[in-house]
Amino acid sequence: MPIFQQSCHLDTTWAGLVADNLSVIHTVQRYFWYVIGIGDIGKIMQLKIQLTFVLAAVFATLPWMNVAADGENMKEQHPYVFHLIQADLWEAAKTTPDGIYYPPTYKQDGFTHGTANPEKLLTVANHFYQGVVGDWLCLRMSVDSLRATGVETVFEGTAPVGDKSADFEGSNEELYPHILGGISPDAVISTHKVIRTNDGEFISIEGVAE
Repeated sequence: MPIFQQSCHLDTTWAGLVADNLSVIHTVQRYFWYVIGIGDIGKIMQLKIQLTFVLAAVFATLPWMNVAADGENMKEQHPYVFHLIQADLWEAAKTTPDGIYYPPTYKQDGFTHGTANPEKLLTVANHFYQGVVGDWLCLRMSVDSLRATGVETVFEGTAPVGDKSADFEGSNEELYPHILGGISPDAVISTHKVIRTNDGEFISIEGVAE
């Protein structure tokens, strides 16, 4: 029987590690004692190679585990998902047969941008949208309200909006909600008016960032 199959009863496959949330140290310990118990040099060498691949997989996945944890923390600290939107596009979308809104850069970006921390909203607005004329609104949603309309949300690092890079101040300080679909009016908890100066600067969002 291949050495990897022999070790399956120890639950040391990568899938088992993820399912049982074993630490890297615990993983090494279990493999170590299994190696000692085998006593066959050839099999020990095979297992050593397999151990290298398992540890490589563990360490490669740890950053993603940290991101997932950070995403959960963001949802606890900031329970809402905000989306800045041009008022005329929102009204136009609601008149379509399905009423679903997709931002102009959706096909290029692959998702709908969102912001969880309301303190970041004006920074985001002025970085990405100050040159876009017209009235703007801010939609307040939640991960749950979006999910209720069949749309999932993931928390990831900042990403460009179309061709505009996400290099604003503090862009790497936290994760941002990326909405994996369009926005249905049914997902919107409340709508807030965005206040701008004559030169297009975003200065406040009623009831959210004032």
